Amino acid sequence: MDVFAFITDPLAYGFMQRGLVASVVVGILCAVMGTFVVLKGLAFIGDAVSHATFPGLVIAYLLGAPLYLGGAVAAVLTSLAIGVVSRRGRLRFDTSVGVLFAGTFALGVLLFSTIDGYVADLLGYLLGNVLGISAGDLLQVTALAAIVLAVVLAIRKELLFATFDPMGAAAMGLPVAFLEYLLLVLLGVTIVVSIQAVGIIMVVAMLVTPAATAQLLVIRFGRMMTLGVLLATVASVAGLYLSYYLNLASGASIVLVETVFFLVALAFGPRTSLRAWLRPQASMPSR
Repeated sequence: MDVFAFITDPLAYGFMQRGLVASVVVGILCAVMGTFVVLKGLAFIGDAVSHATFPGLVIAYLLGAPLYLGGAVAAVLTSLAIGVVSRRGRLRFDTSVGVLFAGTFALGVLLFSTIDGYVADLLGYLLGNVLGISAGDLLQVTALAAIVLAVVLAIRKELLFATFDPMGAAAMGLPVAFLEYLLLVLLGVTIVVSIQAVGIIMVVAMLVTPAATAQLLVIRFGRMMTLGVLLATVASVAGLYLSYYLNLASGASIVLVETVFFLVALAFGPRTSLRAWLRPQASMPSR
C-alpha cells in the first residue's frame, strides 16, 4: 500500500471522518486548557472532575435526558464545589479534590449498580469511543469546544496573571476568585467534551500529557500552548490511524502516542536529556 492510499483509504468511511475531526478538536481544546492545568498544578482536579461526570451521566440516563447535559452539569457543579470547599473550608486544594472525587464517583457507581443489564452508552463514556461519535455528537463537541476556546483566548492574559500571581492580580483590581471559578468551569466543560473521545478514565492524560511534553521543550507560555496544540493534533491523528489499522481502542491509542511523545521529550529535551544531566557533573573538578 502506498502512502497516499494509507492516508486516504480510512477517510472513505464516515465514522473515520467524524472521529478524526472530533479527535483533533478535542486534542486542541485539551492542549489549550492543559497548559493552565499543568502550570497551576491542577492535574488531580482534572482527574476528579472527569470521574465526577459519571454520576451525572447515570442520572441523565435514568431520567431519559441527554447524557451530555447530565455530564456537563455534574462536571461544572463539581468544579465549583472544589473551589468553594477549598476557599470556604480553608483546606488545601488536593484535600478538597480528594473528598469530592471519592464521593461523587462512589455515587456514580452506586447509581450504576441499580441499572439492570448491559448499558453500552454509559460504558462507552467510561472507556471512550471516538469512532462511534455521531454527527449530532460531533456538532455538540465542536460547539462546546469553540465556546471554551473563545472564552480562553478572550481573557487569556487575565487568566495567566491570576494563575501565576493571584496577589498581584488582586492588587491590580482583577476578580481573582471569579477567574479561578471560571477556569474550573471551563475545565469541567473541557472534560465533558473530551470523554466521548478518550473516556472518563483517560481524559486526564489528554489534558496533561501534551502540555507537560511542551513544558519539557519550551519555557514561554505562548510557545508552550502552541507546541502542546501541535503535539495533541499529531497524536490524535496518529493514534486514530493506529486504531484503524491495528484494530485497537481509539482513545487508548491516542493517549499512548501522546505518552511516547512525552518520553521522547524527556529523553532528548534540552533540560532533561542525559547530556543535560551530565553537563554539570562534567564541569566539576575531579578529585
